[in-house]
Amino acid sequence: MSHPNQFALLKQRRFAPFFWTQFAGAANDNLFKFAFTVMVTYQLQVSWLPPTMAGLVIGALFILPFLLFSATSGQLTDKYDKTAMIRFVKNLEIGIMLIAAWGFYSANVPVLLLCTFLMGVHSTLFGPVKFAYMPQVLNERELTGGNGMVEMGTFVAILLGNVAGGLLIAMPEVGAKLTALSCVAAAIVGRLVAGFIPSAPATDPDLKINWNPFTETWRNLKLAHGNIVVFRSLLGISWMWFFGAVFLSQFPSFAKDVLHGNEGVASLLLVVFSIGIAIGSLLCETFSRRQVEIGLVPLGAIGMSVFALDLYFASRSLPPVASNYTVAGFIAQPAHWRVMADLALLSLFAGLYSVPMYALIQLRSVPTHRARIIAANNILNALFMIASSLIVGVLLKSRFSIPQVFLCVAIANAVVAAYIFFLVPEYLLRFVAWVLSRCVYRFKVQGDEHIPAQGAAILACNHVSFIDAVLLMAASPRPIRFVMDHRIFKLPVLGALFKLAKAIPIAPRSEDPVAYDAAFEAAAKTLRDGDLLAIFPEGGITKDGSLQPFKGGIMKILERAKAEGIEPPVVPMALTNLWGSYFSRVEQGNAMVRPFRRGLFSRVGLSAGEAVPASIVSPTALQARVQALLAA
Repeated sequence: MSHPNQFALLKQRRFAPFFWTQFAGAANDNLFKFAFTVMVTYQLQVSWLPPTMAGLVIGALFILPFLLFSATSGQLTDKYDKTAMIRFVKNLEIGIMLIAAWGFYSANVPVLLLCTFLMGVHSTLFGPVKFAYMPQVLNERELTGGNGMVEMGTFVAILLGNVAGGLLIAMPEVGAKLTALSCVAAAIVGRLVAGFIPSAPATDPDLKINWNPFTETWRNLKLAHGNIVVFRSLLGISWMWFFGAVFLSQFPSFAKDVLHGNEGVASLLLVVFSIGIAIGSLLCETFSRRQVEIGLVPLGAIGMSVFALDLYFASRSLPPVASNYTVAGFIAQPAHWRVMADLALLSLFAGLYSVPMYALIQLRSVPTHRARIIAANNILNALFMIASSLIVGVLLKSRFSIPQVFLCVAIANAVVAAYIFFLVPEYLLRFVAWVLSRCVYRFKVQGDEHIPAQGAAILACNHVSFIDAVLLMAASPRPIRFVMDHRIFKLPVLGALFKLAKAIPIAPRSEDPVAYDAAFEAAAKTLRDGDLLAIFPEGGITKDGSLQPFKGGIMKILERAKAEGIEPPVVPMALTNLWGSYFSRVEQGNAMVRPFRRGLFSRVGLSAGEAVPASIVSPTALQARVQALLAA
């Protein structure tokens, strides 16, 4: 089931038919919507739907079902086979597109508005299925790559759908007919491909459907709030949609009024933005070492704010023009390359921001409720996008320029991101671990498949430096709670970091018996909760670089766990080549006294061995296993 990279998933039946099904659906959505918008704006004279309102009405009708029916679609996805749900949705799409084809052929605007609403229903039903299907067929090490592929595919499909819709409907005399045929053909292709998707059984087949969308919506939001990390991740994703909606909605006006470009320039901005998100989404697997790496989320948030802020300054320094630019004329101006670079990079960082959050929600949600959690995400996304439209409208009415709107969003993004990371410190901790393991050291992990993906376990590692815990965090896809020497908590920066990570301070019984007993109680609770617990059995950082004798604390932890009916496996681990680095001691001095004494990007490693059953663990045998990993 493993793959060398995310693109290899496109050769596997469990993923490829699903990918192309969702690709065809996203492309068809946007082909239909954009063609309809262009038809009403440029080709028809409808007194009750003026061109200035057409885009707003079509967008509102499409998003309304997300508010009304997301809760119901989440229940249906949890209750029924997801593949059956996908095929049902694709059958529905064919029916809707047949009605839409007649609407295009007869230029019947009310029928096309109805189809817009129905396509919103189609997308509402498909959303929870899309994100609940992936964690059912992909393992934890494939989730980030799979989500990156889907995110990339979605934005490429949106781009191609918009381009195709605009080109087809603009063809003289035959535009409406070709658009109608294309919409039906895309729906049929999607359904044919969906026939190859393997079965994905129901996760909660006994669920009783609550058909009241209002009470179920409230219940879904409460359900999502039950896991605070997941709920705040939902808020983080919804904020990303708020952020993106501001830019996407203002591209036409930004191109015309600020950049002095024609319609082609507006399309170019959309292309640049879409390509940026696609690249950022694909980079997530590379940057995360094929695990769910939420440390990328703060990196993405920083990039989004930095380049949105620079876009404001780039927009203010544009040269005066006498007439509107064509695409060729726009590209010929060097000042415009900075604008395009800002758009590409802020969208790239938006991809780095969103993909790990989606993967985290899929990984941390209870499988029986996963689709309903994702439905709650869709509800929040819709609310945030509506709020985005209202707030931007108020700012523009208040005579803010479009670049000033971008500036406000850049500042707001920094504030919101800081607030989320303060509420959920795991994001910040993983970011620190990610930066340290990639920007200070060249960190190579071997045997990480031995770290259990689920359930309680103890990680036993040698203790070489003050950042051993940070490197272990970087190597594990799951949160780890550490038992650490209480003196480390007194260090100015690292101490605050470990307190934020809820590390467990331990002191010798002779020095502080209360802290000693509290540490073992906290360790037992960690294992009772089914989480990972890490200890450094040497009892302190090595003073000469060699492995010190293991103490008996691990046996006390195991004895207490056994008394509570828990026998967690113990995973031996060895940090290599850290001795002599800035954060470790050296023979003639203390740690952290001479920065970069081994330079940047020095090579360090972590090796994990096979898990040892709790029943045969002893300090001596465990030390021998760690020593063997060091010697390997």
